[in-house]
Amino acid sequence: MTREHNEELLTSGDSTEEAMRELRIMVPDDLFRAWQRCSWLLLAETGRSRTESMTEMVRDFLVKHGC
Repeated sequence: MTREHNEELLTSGDSTEEAMRELRIMVPDDLFRAWQRCSWLLLAETGRSRTESMTEMVRDFLVKHGC
């Protein structure tokens, strides 16, 4: 899947949804595995969508760093 195709999928939803963009980060393997476990558990516990969870995590990061 190309980046353009991925972005098209994320922005072609219902008109009430915000347009979504891909954010890519590079981390060591151990942090990647921890992130995967944590995000999976969060989704299972809350019932929220992946995009809702990702949005919350990025907002929390930005608030923490005063951005």
